[in-house]
Amino acid sequence: MKKYIYILLAAVSLTACESELELTSPSELTAAGFWDTEEGVRTAHTGLYANLRSSADEFWLLGEMRSDIWGGRTYESASNTSLIESNITVATAPFGGWAGLYTRIHRINDFLANIPNVTFVNEDEKDHLIGQAYGLRALYYYTLLKTWGDVPISLEPLTDVDPAALSKPRSPQSEVMSLIKSDIQASLSAFGSDGSFFNNSRVYWSKAATLALKGDVYIWSGNLLGGGNADFTEAKNALQQVEALGASLTSDISELWGVPNENNSEFIFAIQYKQDEASNFYNSLTGRSTEINPQFNDNGESMSDFVIAGANRYGQSEKTILLLDDNDDSRKDATFIRLYIDDNGGLGYPTYNEPKYFGSVFNKFLGQVNGSERIFENDVPVYRYADVLLLLAEAKNHLGENPAGEINQIRERAFGDNYNPLTHAYINGSKEDNANAILNERYKEFIGEGKRWWDLRRAGNSYVFDNIEFLSPGDEFKLILPITTDMIGRNPLLEQSPGYN
Repeated sequence: MKKYIYILLAAVSLTACESELELTSPSELTAAGFWDTEEGVRTAHTGLYANLRSSADEFWLLGEMRSDIWGGRTYESASNTSLIESNITVATAPFGGWAGLYTRIHRINDFLANIPNVTFVNEDEKDHLIGQAYGLRALYYYTLLKTWGDVPISLEPLTDVDPAALSKPRSPQSEVMSLIKSDIQASLSAFGSDGSFFNNSRVYWSKAATLALKGDVYIWSGNLLGGGNADFTEAKNALQQVEALGASLTSDISELWGVPNENNSEFIFAIQYKQDEASNFYNSLTGRSTEINPQFNDNGESMSDFVIAGANRYGQSEKTILLLDDNDDSRKDATFIRLYIDDNGGLGYPTYNEPKYFGSVFNKFLGQVNGSERIFENDVPVYRYADVLLLLAEAKNHLGENPAGEINQIRERAFGDNYNPLTHAYINGSKEDNANAILNERYKEFIGEGKRWWDLRRAGNSYVFDNIEFLSPGDEFKLILPITTDMIGRNPLLEQSPGYN
């Protein structure tokens, strides 16, 4: 066994993955008889979600940081400004080692290769675990495709220590998309008629999650990879099945956020966090008490008793501030706590006042206060039913159908008692008008949830250039990230992303 590990470690310099020490662990367990029992499989299954959680901040950065949400005022040094400004070159290429996603994929490959050989007391549960694994692998490959376009495909566990076998070229997007669709179908086949949530919890992948992912994937494929109406129809049909599996909008935005509201009916799949187990990364969108406590919120209330110990590395852009500057829309207060330097004589600041604006605290995932400490232990949704509705609106719009019903479900929930159909309801328009209305609604709804950059990309290049000030026609190659020279050095079969040479 030691000899096996040493050979694999020696091969690390020729691989495209970031840490072969991590990658060998599934195969070590196989050699040790780990996969002989149901208990071993369940332990590995738990590990798949710990792996996913380890990538949560990368998922967020990849899905949101290049959008128009952030880049505004911070009261500490800002982070990831090069991503926000799309100031990316081969020399500064972010997310070396494919953001670690192949480590996650190799562990799923090992899981899928071994679980069929293990006998379960309840074989239906075994099928559910298989459905989860295929769904997660599809999610990883979809993220790779959206980020880098052509990427290597690896479907087998690491059992060969031949360095040449460990190096793989980038496969065309068409082949990667075919794999994603195949994994989605394998996931649905494994789930069969079982639409349950594993352990009655939304922190495990489910049939509903696979259907939500399918809708997302097929809209991307239909609009950007030539799939057309056939793919849009597949997306529509998948998304329309989700509600029957126990997903629905909460009646009020306030029922979504906060630790006591976890496992609500709107969350389809969420990444789990718990005190003394793992904290989410949203404390970087808050700040320190030394800056926050002297300020006032937009109602003129003192922040002196606000318990916090975070950082303020990301500030909402002025575009975001103005987009949410509507007191009738409950998403304004649910998303941010705006800070001002005075109480405006007790009148507060019902609308944005730039000279008095100090900054903001991201309010969705603030965890909860335990004594004198704030614990960032919110579960963070990857898919929720609002996402499904607005994806369905996209699919309908691409098919020339009316998306107003789905848009208005989101608006009616957002405005609540303030909802007035005469002023708030959307009326079906041209395809372009509908697309912009859907994008605008998704912007308001999913701030901080890692969606906006992907939403613009899925809509098409023109929507990216219309909304991102740092990108213009002629920058199409920048929509895909470069890979690092180190990655190519470790895997000579890799070629640089087009346009970066």
